[in-house]
Formats: sequence, structure tokens, C-alpha cells
Amino acid sequence: MVRSAAVLLWVLTGLASAQAPPPAGATAPTLATVLVTGEQPGPGLWKVTRRDSDHVLWILGTQAPLPKTISWRASEVEKIIASSQEVLTDAQADLKIGLFRTVFLLPAALGAKKNADGKTLKDILPADLYARWLPLKQRYLGKDDGVERLRPILAANELYGKAIGKSGMTNKNALWPVIEKIAKKYRVPIKEIDVAIPVDNARQAIDDFKSTAGQLDIDCLATTIARLETDLDAMRARANAWAVGDLEKLKSLPYPDQRAVCLNALTANANLRERLDAARQRIRGEWLDAAEAALWSNASTFAVLPVAELVSPDGRLAMMRGKGYVIEEPQ
Repeated sequence: MVRSAAVLLWVLTGLASAQAPPPAGATAPTLATVLVTGEQPGPGLWKVTRRDSDHVLWILGTQAPLPKTISWRASEVEKIIASSQEVLTDAQADLKIGLFRTVFLLPAALGAKKNADGKTLKDILPADLYARWLPLKQRYLGKDDGVERLRPILAANELYGKAIGKSGMTNKNALWPVIEKIAKKYRVPIKEIDVAIPVDNARQAIDDFKSTAGQLDIDCLATTIARLETDLDAMRARANAWAVGDLEKLKSLPYPDQRAVCLNALTANANLRERLDAARQRIRGEWLDAAEAALWSNASTFAVLPVAELVSPDGRLAMMRGKGYVIEEPQ
């Protein structure tokens, strides 16, 4: 049940940014980068103001993955939140599908996860790609033979998640519980920005997902394998740069992202492409609306966004700059 719902949520709200995939065919590197441990400061805060007002929106840039073994020194953030009138979450997609309909559609959803006609990855992957898959599967997934029957796009998701964990990192948001605790301590309201994504025809959504099986599905796994072969050390370096607050280092490190290729597999279906585009626009739009409203109403507001979004030339911060807001990066 949980996995089938997760599949639907990913299909309808996959909001990966389009970036170039890493090069294929490289061999696994020695992981020389040692992850930082203990208490770390994290990055400074981005400051957003209106030209005609002294109201301020402070934004903390989040990063994933991060080292598992760090704790976050949140003293600066605590001071900002204590003097703020509101805390904004990042916008989250909320998939609206009835419980009974989900239960009814479970067999279909489970079927959408697997390769057609009972085939395994060995049956559908090119021999050279399967040869590269096997050592990574052994290293990160062990004896999980069930993954061999998953569609490549879902096998890629399983492999990537386990590889991150076994490399000393985590994709879990360790920052939000700290922020939430501080906000409650000072009784600062938290505005949760949940974007409802209605699924009026869940069976059609499942059928749409099933229709995306094919070469693009295989390409998703191929680029995930390539990233794990070539980019794990850089991921650790990015995690360290965030932890110690080195924004320039974060900007300088290349950021290949296999999710862009995986998203191409989903958007090959016209219905999914339309839903994905609509979800992306709504998530961006509703967060921007909330941020602008906060700047008008509050003397100080605290918010969170991914670092990649804050430094992107077409991210939400760039959109606010285009509307005339003054943006100051952390020093």
C-alpha cells in the first residue's frame, strides 16, 4: 500500500530540476572525502526585502544528502525565529485519493511496479548495463532479489536510496524537527504550504505510469548507475560544504542529477507530463504567494528552501529577484 501510493505521488509530483546526467561508463572511484562529524554551523541565511519596506524574509537553504553524524548548530536561526512572526515550510504536494479507491486499485498499482510478462532486469537490460548493475546491487542492496522484478525506474530509486545510506549520508530532513521545536518554543506560527493534487482517475494514472515502460525507463536506471559510479565522492563533498557553511564550494561543485532523465521517462506520457507541469507550477506559485504575503504582513519571516533552488538562475529566489525584491546572499 505505502509503496504503491509513493509510486503515484512520484508520478504526479516529480519535481526534479532538469540537469545534465553524469557521464556513463566510468568505474567506481575510491571514496576519499571524509564526512564531517559533530556540531556544524550549516550555511548562513539568504535575506529578501522589499525596496519600499524594512520587512525581511530570511531563508535557510537545505541540502540532501547530508552526513548522518552531524548535529546542526542552530543558534543564529533560533534568534531569527524568536523575533519572527511566521515560519514558512517549503511547499509540499498532498496527493488526494480516497482510501477505499487506493485499496481497490492496489493490485493494479503493484502490477505497475513490475516489468511486463514477469521479466527481470536481466531480461530487459542490455548485457553491459546489467553487468554494471550487478556489483552495485550486491554492494548496496545485498540479496534483495525482489528488486530484479521491478521496473528500471523503481529499481533505480531503491538503489540510489540504499547507496546514500551506506555511504554515510542521509536524505532525511534533519533540519525541520529543529526548526519546528524552536518555533513552538517561541510560539511562532508555522504556515504549512500543502498543495492538494487531486487524482480524479487513479486507475488512469496507474495506466499512464505503466505506459512509460521502455527505453526511457532503462535510461533512468543507466544514469543512476553512472551517477553512483562517478559522483558519490562529490555528493559527500557537497554534504560537507553545506555542513560547514561553505556556499562558494557548494556553488562550484558540479551537480549531476539522474532524476532529470528519470523525469523524461514519466513525461513521455502526455497525461503525466500535463500533471507534472501543473504540479510544478502550483507548488512554485503557492510558495511564492505565501512568501510575498509574509513580506507584506510580517516584520520578519523565516522560511526554508533547498540550496539548489536558491542558487538556480530560474529558481524561486530568482523569480522574486525578477519581481523587484532585493536578495542578499549569506557571507
